[in-house]
Amino acid sequence: MPTHPTAAEDTRRGSRAAWTGLILALVLIAAAIVIPNVTGWDVATRASRSENPNALAPLHGLWSPHAGIASAVAIIVAMLAWRYAPRFSRELSWRALLAAAFLASLVWMLALAFVDGPSGISRVLGNPYEYLETARGVTNVGVLLQEYISRIPLDAENNWVTHVAGHPPATLLFFVGLVRIGLGSDFVAGLVVTVIAASLAPAVLVTMRALKVEDVARRAAPFLVFTPAAVFLAVSADAVFAVVGAWGVAALALAAAARNRIMCIIWAVGGGLLLGLLLEMSYGMLLFGVLAIAVLIAGKKWLVLPIAAAAALAVILAFAAGGFSLWEAFAVIRERYWDGIARRRPFEYWVWGNLAALAISAGPFVAAGIAAMSLKLRKLSVPVLLVAAAAVMIVLADLSGMSKAEVERIWLPFIPWLTISLAYLSPRWRSAALGGQLVWALVVQHLFYTVW
Repeated sequence: MPTHPTAAEDTRRGSRAAWTGLILALVLIAAAIVIPNVTGWDVATRASRSENPNALAPLHGLWSPHAGIASAVAIIVAMLAWRYAPRFSRELSWRALLAAAFLASLVWMLALAFVDGPSGISRVLGNPYEYLETARGVTNVGVLLQEYISRIPLDAENNWVTHVAGHPPATLLFFVGLVRIGLGSDFVAGLVVTVIAASLAPAVLVTMRALKVEDVARRAAPFLVFTPAAVFLAVSADAVFAVVGAWGVAALALAAAARNRIMCIIWAVGGGLLLGLLLEMSYGMLLFGVLAIAVLIAGKKWLVLPIAAAAALAVILAFAAGGFSLWEAFAVIRERYWDGIARRRPFEYWVWGNLAALAISAGPFVAAGIAAMSLKLRKLSVPVLLVAAAAVMIVLADLSGMSKAEVERIWLPFIPWLTISLAYLSPRWRSAALGGQLVWALVVQHLFYTVW
């Protein structure tokens, strides 16, 4: 039977849009790498090129081609994923798909991380500027909360190290908890964080099914699992933020889908508690409110909003009662941010260099998916709402000037929601895009020393 002219034209338009998005992403990445190198522009990533000739903007890392014993394993996992993941995402039962998504995400992240050997799991959290070293020295949580804000400023006596100072106390307390239950070594804590990160794709899938777009969720599943962001998700504390936020909005979606009021309230309270905790883990995650509102618009059950908001507020007030007031910390952290390396990072580069770093972390084919989805904007569907919310969060973060560099990890919580757009590619494009994303992840892992 001949293809209907309208369908054929839609396919051609979709292909042109996908090519346009992919090419623009690659050009942006190339420009962000080449311009500082050619001009000598010091954009202050990990180090200027005069300090380290291998410094590579826009990543917070170094040019460092390398391979390891696990390289072969990572390549085999990628080949199996390209061959079988789309079929399994279509044919598995829903519960089996969620379990498979978790296990496959874990295998993918570990395979990439172990390209660097055991240090691929331990080196990030073992960095003294991260949380673990500080967590090991915490003896009194009550005192920690009471002193927290006073130790944020750069000129404060006994000030917090960079990552601890840059976040509210819940993140540090998470690692204090790991230390106290015997999971506080660099390697073991890295494994714990990676296992937590593996639940990110299932959380997004649960959200989409609750919002009645299971078909799109199944098409997106291979991309959510085998994302290039896995290079940065493994052992990054920002992966924990991504997971807490994702399960928070998943709970809101389940509340909206609940068939009785009791379950609606239970899920709404759970979602609010998680999103309140998210705010106590990262100041920037206030932007997750955009995604939460998008989920509630899609779910069309506004009873969820006041319940979830009250639960989130309860978390914030509980921390305030313990000695840490989020609203007081905002002004102090802004001062610390501008007293540090941020003042050396030119906004005129990072306002677009950030987007290049995002394209490296998410994979350039995400831009192809967004371009293809843009053809569907006439209909404000659930997936369009979720992707649009992610885009709005990124734009707000970018224009704030408080996200200059390091967004390959800082924006990890936003990436899965952008990745949904890849479900809107044509079948042929989806196959090519999955292969391209897998290859991209392998290239990033093997060519760059990423600090995360």
